[in-house]
Amino acid sequence: MKRLRHRYRREAPVALLFLAPSLAGFLLFFLVPFGAVLYYSLTDGPVGGNYVGLDNYRTLWESGSFRKALFNSLTFAAVGVPAVFAASLGLALLLQGKLPLRQSFRTVFLLPLVVPVASVTLVWQALFHWNGAMNGLLSDWGLAPVDWMNTRWAFAVMLAVYVWKNAGYNLVVFLAGLSNIPAELYEAASLDGAGVWRRFRHITWPGLMPTSFFVVVMSMVSSFKVFRETYLVAGPYPHDAVYTLQHFMNNMFQSLDYPKLTAAAVLLSLGIGLAVYGLLRLERRSREAMEA
Repeated sequence: MKRLRHRYRREAPVALLFLAPSLAGFLLFFLVPFGAVLYYSLTDGPVGGNYVGLDNYRTLWESGSFRKALFNSLTFAAVGVPAVFAASLGLALLLQGKLPLRQSFRTVFLLPLVVPVASVTLVWQALFHWNGAMNGLLSDWGLAPVDWMNTRWAFAVMLAVYVWKNAGYNLVVFLAGLSNIPAELYEAASLDGAGVWRRFRHITWPGLMPTSFFVVVMSMVSSFKVFRETYLVAGPYPHDAVYTLQHFMNNMFQSLDYPKLTAAAVLLSLGIGLAVYGLLRLERRSREAMEA
């Protein structure tokens, strides 16, 4: 114990020296700005403002547009995270097998990560415009055209954009997790007569548990950041179905309503932080239950 303590005291300064640039960047660009936002959320203005306590949060909650944006963001996360999780896991399992041209498929699924958002927006506008490709197909099939971005269908369109944009990244993470599962386990299970479902349930799923929690956390965070695509496709005031917290905060910024803007930003940060903390606690309990 004394040797370990001595080694820690000797190596700690060196470790802190290497970590200093990252810690300084985190302090300068994240912690200090968040502290300033937290302070401004308790005042009635960023310049010469007076302390008002929680009045900004009370006013924010009384805002109908904020409650609508909060509900839409939570709904989008509740639907989008399982959808992108299932899509990326299914693709990873498919590409892990002996699929023809699987390397080409991997490249195709990774393209959304490198394509500029403006280009993506033009494609989706061409697909879902009133005179776009989707309505053209509906007309060819004898169906009535749909106003995709000005009806409840806007939610489905943005959900498709979200899954298309994020499935490639999660696919890479799942493939890395699958490669860490020993092939001997599958061979032994096959010799024992285990089918595909039993191998997945007793080998693949437990082996992917840490990877799955990471994918869920990253997908949840990204679901609250779906703004650029919606803004470029539908503008600052889209249909109510896709009016999210990011739209609300952007509109508050444009109207210089800093009390509501900072209060909403603090609530969003705290909500995501609590959700991530809960998922990490759940992951730790699951891992301890599996090791017991």
